[in-house]
Amino acid sequence: MTKKQKKMLIRIAVSAVLLVLLNIVPFTGWVRTALYLADYLIIGCDILRKAGRGIRNGRVFDENFLMAVATVGAIALAVWERSGDYNEAVAVMLFYQIGELFQSYAVGKSRRSISALMDIRPDYANIERGGKLERVAPDEVAVGSRIVVQPGEKVPIDGVVEEGNSSLNTSALTGESLPREVEAGDAVISGCINMTGILKLRTTREFGESTVSRILQMVEESGSRKSKSEDFISKFSRIYTPAVCLAALLLAVLPPAVSLLAGDSARWADWLYRALIFLVISCPCALVISIPLSFFAGIGGASREGILIKGSNYMETLSRTKVVVFDKTGTLTQGVFEVSGIHSGRLTEEKLLEYAALAECASSHPISKSLQRAYGREIDRSRVSDVEEIGGHGLTAKVDGTEVAAGNAKLMERLNIPYEECRSVGTVVYVAVNGACAGYIVISDMEKPNAKKAIDALKKAGVEKTVMLTGDSRSVAEKVAGELGMDEVYSELLPEDKVSEVERLLGQKDVKSRLAFVGDGINDAPVLSRADIGIAMGAMGSDAAIEAADVVLMDDDPMKIAKGILISRKCIAIVCQNIIFALAVKLACLALGAAGVANMWFAIFADVGVMVLAVLNAIRALRVKKL
Repeated sequence: MTKKQKKMLIRIAVSAVLLVLLNIVPFTGWVRTALYLADYLIIGCDILRKAGRGIRNGRVFDENFLMAVATVGAIALAVWERSGDYNEAVAVMLFYQIGELFQSYAVGKSRRSISALMDIRPDYANIERGGKLERVAPDEVAVGSRIVVQPGEKVPIDGVVEEGNSSLNTSALTGESLPREVEAGDAVISGCINMTGILKLRTTREFGESTVSRILQMVEESGSRKSKSEDFISKFSRIYTPAVCLAALLLAVLPPAVSLLAGDSARWADWLYRALIFLVISCPCALVISIPLSFFAGIGGASREGILIKGSNYMETLSRTKVVVFDKTGTLTQGVFEVSGIHSGRLTEEKLLEYAALAECASSHPISKSLQRAYGREIDRSRVSDVEEIGGHGLTAKVDGTEVAAGNAKLMERLNIPYEECRSVGTVVYVAVNGACAGYIVISDMEKPNAKKAIDALKKAGVEKTVMLTGDSRSVAEKVAGELGMDEVYSELLPEDKVSEVERLLGQKDVKSRLAFVGDGINDAPVLSRADIGIAMGAMGSDAAIEAADVVLMDDDPMKIAKGILISRKCIAIVCQNIIFALAVKLACLALGAAGVANMWFAIFADVGVMVLAVLNAIRALRVKKL
């Protein structure tokens, strides 16, 4: 709870205690009046300030204005009639502030969750000055500066490698699962993650013109084309509030004026009291508070499940999703390599894997790590000697005195070793022993455990079409799509091709339905923005994708997509229920108030009571466990 909310809670408690005290202790005269006015100012001073500020700024007709006029009018009427009954005015303001506090707490909690997610960008550059490294902000680095990128760090600015060689994880940038090998003379773009060696780069662009910055600019331009939900409350209030203020004024003036012209007594006080009751009843608290609270309750409930939805308009759009388009790497697959097949000739599979793992033991390449994990035993480096790594090909080594070569087909050709080409889907590591090919090991980007279940869950949730887009080869894409049960798959796509495919799919879908795109890389950011709703993986996804997305899955579990859709549909159903309920009760009570049947306490129920019931209904959106 914030300091502001704590202060409001104290004010509510003090006002409530004082109101009870005034109805128990028999204060009289000016002391009683002064205490009631003090109580009223304690609980309503901020509403009066907001109403005054709204009048000064030309925004007269809002809920603050209605509450101020109705309660001040009730106090003035009590003074005029010398009844001394100020309970109604204080009670109306007290219950209204309780609702405001409830709304403030619920909304603030959801916003803090989303803000915490977005504050995850440790962008910096290591600049080399006088033989020492100095960490600076990327936008302070001039073109031609020498920067150092250490293992595990992100390349902050586009540049050319001057010294060192390494493997770069480009999956967040290009969507490709296979790391890219770089050495002196190679160009490197910002956003890649350095995985192995130390790289010294000479920057070729300023940070504002780097690849990451340009993609973020594309996101901003694409965002202007995103469809947005109409703000029902604002549109409703612009028409409703002035209309009820005019109706209350006419109710206070016309009936007594007609009676006066007819020669009867005017009874101005009675009709003024009815007009004040009419204003209290007409205050759109139930809508103004419960509708946003319904959305934020849904957002809060989703966030507790690891689904962060950035706004109520995205909640509405998500509820109408009928087409879900997926990026492959890091979204449906884990983005890490695992041994998926071993094919040996004259050696056993265990022996072939042992030779490959030992030969690769000195390398920190992801493929080498996957071989070592598959081997599953402690690596005895004393058994390995004469290791020679050949960039872009593989390596050679002696294992227990036996010559071993492990690498791709280019390595076999370079060493003039005959081999049988492997048609398996994945990255193939050929293993040669004593100058003869002994077999090969297939390494693949493994599917996420819940990927297939996620596709099935989406179809059960009413999603009509699932599509996969990827930069990987056709054989890899079709294999993954077939195993997962995708309806359509498109492969070998560049980032701009993905945007084009989404544009085409948007043109094919039904007008009332919405298209969601799910991705995790920087290259996915423009597509995330172009789709009706973008869903990003938050745990391993790039900062650009998280910023561009409308929904973020904090644990990267694709099963959460179907759950998010079900949560959003439940939330929208609650919103519709609250709108219908609030308007129906308001219209009925307004008629009773105008007819003189309802008093101020009835008006309090019609205003605050309906609001409380609507809020209690809205809270149901927090409960999502059983979805």
